[in-house]
Amino acid sequence: MSLDHLAVSGTTLELAATHLEASLGVPSLPGGRHEAFGTHNRLLGLAGGLYLEAISIDPDAAAPGRPRWFGLDMFDGPARLTNWICRVPDLDAALARWPEAGDVVNLARGDLRWRMAVPTDGRLPFDGMFPALLEWQVPVPPGDSLAGSGCTLERLVVSHPEADALVTRLDMNDPRIAFERGTAGLLAEFQTPGGIRTLA
Repeated sequence: MSLDHLAVSGTTLELAATHLEASLGVPSLPGGRHEAFGTHNRLLGLAGGLYLEAISIDPDAAAPGRPRWFGLDMFDGPARLTNWICRVPDLDAALARWPEAGDVVNLARGDLRWRMAVPTDGRLPFDGMFPALLEWQVPVPPGDSLAGSGCTLERLVVSHPEADALVTRLDMNDPRIAFERGTAGLLAEFQTPGGIRTLA
């Protein structure tokens, strides 16, 4: 399991993208639509093969017939950093270890192909602080193909009242990721062209 990207959710894509851009001081790029979940996004490339995603329900999309990923059906309030997404080399093997991550959904957007674990109710464990898991099925994932923004993730803080249990369950080994006991939420710190900035 390794960090792949971070997601900023909003009640509209404009609000999610604006929050992302204002926080980091750099513009995002067009993304696309996810027909399987009735959502759409914008993207921002980061150093080290990572990226940021602004995402929301697509008002022009057909209803997906199942709960949307990232708990977007229940999302309200201001746009904010809501999810961290990790890639795995073998999603089936990962789900044998972490079945609570969800069921496998095969997805495509343009030339991209990937498999993702999505809970049946759309809500990830630990109040959404459990990472979403995906397996890319393309040789060059977005984190390696997006134009750079000049931003580098320095630190991701995952907060939850049961942070110790989450740490034990995941057994992560990434010095950039810290777990803290507290109200469920994410906070990321970046080196940007304008200096150190935070996104929450």
